[in-house]
Amino acid sequence: MNSGNAKAPTEASRIKPASRRSECVQSDTFAVVGYEHSLSARAGIGALLLAARKGSTLVYVGSVGTGFKEAAAWKLREEFDKLVSKKPPVEYGGRRKAVVWVLPRLFAEVEYRAWTHDSKLRHASYKGLRDLADTADVYEIE
Repeated sequence: MNSGNAKAPTEASRIKPASRRSECVQSDTFAVVGYEHSLSARAGIGALLLAARKGSTLVYVGSVGTGFKEAAAWKLREEFDKLVSKKPPVEYGGRRKAVVWVLPRLFAEVEYRAWTHDSKLRHASYKGLRDLADTADVYEIE
């Protein structure tokens, strides 16, 4: 027995096809300058803290807390444990409490949708580490 209206549009017909959506996904490389420690997340990493180049310095541009597979998170944690720093490598005025700072020697490929008004990444997703000989490929803020 079908209780729906036969002439009503189906759920699938109300969804726009992907070809008509205009989603703008960008992908760039950022320096990893720390992570937020978590007791519940994989390998104790809640989110990576990222930086971009601005001239000869690094500037905090936000964090990425999604896109990690468990094996990748454990590999990151092993690398971070070798790079822990007492002081932040960037000026940081964020609200995160359990931040572990690391020397900016690892570079992450990150997809994101946009930038916020205060120059932070919006809807970021981790895609993996990049092998870089220098910081030339790190995103530069103008």
